Amino acid sequence: MSNAAAATPNASPEASGTGGVPGFLASVWTIVQLESLKILKDPAEIASRSVQPALWLLLFGEAFSRSATLNTGGVPYLAYLTPGILAQAVTFVSIFNGLSIIWEKDMGLMQKILSTPITRTALVLGKMLSASTRSFFQLLVVTALALALGLRFEWGVGRVLGILALTVLGSSFFTGLSMILASIVRTRERMMGIGQLATMPLFFASSALYPVAAMPPWLRAFSRVNPMSYLVDGLRGLMLSPGSTGFAVDAGVLLGLGIAALAVATWRYPKLLL
Repeated sequence: MSNAAAATPNASPEASGTGGVPGFLASVWTIVQLESLKILKDPAEIASRSVQPALWLLLFGEAFSRSATLNTGGVPYLAYLTPGILAQAVTFVSIFNGLSIIWEKDMGLMQKILSTPITRTALVLGKMLSASTRSFFQLLVVTALALALGLRFEWGVGRVLGILALTVLGSSFFTGLSMILASIVRTRERMMGIGQLATMPLFFASSALYPVAAMPPWLRAFSRVNPMSYLVDGLRGLMLSPGSTGFAVDAGVLLGLGIAALAVATWRYPKLLL
């Protein structure tokens, strides 16, 4: 037996690289469970985060629904707006998850987490996926409010599963992005400022509030590379368009961006300790 092997007799299979895919998935699921439990133990936070999308739908939506200047393809403006507000809610609650990463660092929890046998990739992926818990609550609130307002959407098992899948992909990507930002700014105050600075352009430069055709050419070009545009487009296609075929493209873009965010966040995550 080599000295290296003798020095680590208690190393887990995953830590030594022999856990394989089952060990990796088990680690990811453990992190998802732990992070989701933390979210569910604070229902007040979930309720408070649901206020903003509700206000956007009730106040902004009701006001603009009386305007005839926007061409929404014959769809009532409130119905057109609902997928955009849902995408906004998913983006906002996810991109501020970096605050919890900085809090873990300040409390010394991150050092303990990184000392466990769980690989960094499984740890980051688990945190990215667990953000869907908050996003699902936003989905329920926004959809319930829209139905209470008398709006009608396209439903079906495939469409509902597609909406859930896009919610997971969107929240995972923006959570990964927030972890990258947290590793750069390193303080909660700066994270709040950077988060606001990042979310506002993403929101207003997407089709969440108005059709892309209504944008000036330069803003239209930016909307094509805006990740939130693909989340909005995918949700709107599933909820409003009977013959929508854009789901594969929108989901594919979000999946690709999520994988890239996972790679960068895994590399940057330990740098918070420096």
